[in-house]
Amino acid sequence: MSDKPERQEAEPAAPRVPGPAGAEPAGVDLARVALRAAKEQARARGAAAVQKKQARRGGLRSGARADGRDPLSLGAAISRLITERGWEAPAAVGGVMGRWPQLVGPEVALHCAPERYDEDACVLTVSCDSTAWATQLRLLAPTLVARLNADLGHGTVKLIKVLGPAAPTRSYGRLRAPGSRGPGDTYG
Repeated sequence: MSDKPERQEAEPAAPRVPGPAGAEPAGVDLARVALRAAKEQARARGAAAVQKKQARRGGLRSGARADGRDPLSLGAAISRLITERGWEAPAAVGGVMGRWPQLVGPEVALHCAPERYDEDACVLTVSCDSTAWATQLRLLAPTLVARLNADLGHGTVKLIKVLGPAAPTRSYGRLRAPGSRGPGDTYG
């Protein structure tokens, strides 16, 4: 009857050794102790091997836990990519370029368009289709910088560089006089 309670336990805490206290186990008891020690060592080796395998594969792979392979919505995937690459400021400025008419008004947006953003210098370059609109935008630049920084975060845009209309390219003919300074030059 003493064996039944022992068999019902999954693994007893200490081996039951018949005989005097402190005596070395012998026979069947010795085999039980050795089997228990071997099981514990195998379990420890197995856990270490699983951890090593998971580390090699890049973490947990299956189960109900979330990992990097779970499907994401497109917006969440793009947000994760922007955050991982450190593209927050350029993406925000890109959003401003898409919302340019709402920020400056439809009339100004018809004549002035953002060209590029220099992230290092925090400079937004805007081109205008006439010198009058370039002058108008230069006067509006401090207000526009404040509005952009309120939308994007303080210090995102420090300066707006305004470009006027591009001059027409000069095409030279076959018979060009050397030293000629330009189309308005009347001195020969």
